[in-house]
Amino acid sequence: MKHRIPAAWAPYILVAPFLILFAVFGLFPLLFSLWLAFQSWEPTSGLDSMSFVGLDNFAFALTDGWFWKSLYNTLWLAIAAGLPQHLVALPLAVFLHQAFGRWRGVFSGAYFLPYITSTVAIAMLFGSLFSNDYGLINQALRALFGMENINWMRSPEAIKPAVAIVVFWRYVGFNLVLYLAALQTIPKDLYQAAKLDGAGPWQQFLRITLPGLKPMILFGVTLSVIGGLQLFEEPFILTNGKGGADQAAMTVGMYLYRLAFDFSDFGGASALAWIMFGVIALLTWLTNRAFAERQVKA
Repeated sequence: MKHRIPAAWAPYILVAPFLILFAVFGLFPLLFSLWLAFQSWEPTSGLDSMSFVGLDNFAFALTDGWFWKSLYNTLWLAIAAGLPQHLVALPLAVFLHQAFGRWRGVFSGAYFLPYITSTVAIAMLFGSLFSNDYGLINQALRALFGMENINWMRSPEAIKPAVAIVVFWRYVGFNLVLYLAALQTIPKDLYQAAKLDGAGPWQQFLRITLPGLKPMILFGVTLSVIGGLQLFEEPFILTNGKGGADQAAMTVGMYLYRLAFDFSDFGGASALAWIMFGVIALLTWLTNRAFAERQVKA
């Protein structure tokens, strides 16, 4: 082999399997979806049925009432499920880091478990908990507050909070692990020096812990923004793919899926996907800009 293959080719040969797989399963679908965004195509008619329609697919998506409703649902769920994740995960990570020492790995693993659990299993579990007839959540609300049963799965006002609770429960452990990892990188000397200067726990948290966690908070919030706008699995399974009553839990991901596979409009679905790419990129940029401005002011 030394005589047949030049040594300079060796690195390219070693990375070739990855590059080939990425080209087939990553790059090609990406470019093909961009091409489809400007085409009208029904896949059952074959590739010959493609016809160029320009920006018609984008115009249809931006003037479609269902798109704006699904975008509103997506943003509502992203905020209602994403913001509490960090508000709970951050102080909980600080508590585990300070109170449990070497045992914090056991507790963080328990919180992380929902993240690696099957989404279908989680949705089925919460589907039972939110059941109108025998669900434990309704029974607890009735026993504690005397409330009537809430039809979580069939009420437009209740389906979004139900989905947000499921998403929060699944991903709060992921953010907890991120913050725990970041806390271990903050030098302990800073806390010892702060104690000698008379700083209390709250001052240490504001002056040492939060500044030390800012890069990880930015990373976690960015992931929450991207994941929240791509939300699909939890609402799809909880609502049996229908979006719930009055489509109150239909996200953009679900609408994109239905547009492609229920209505065979692959061109419109591709255009919608690229519109959401722009929305995600914009919100990610705004998130990074907000954190950058805070760091400059600090």
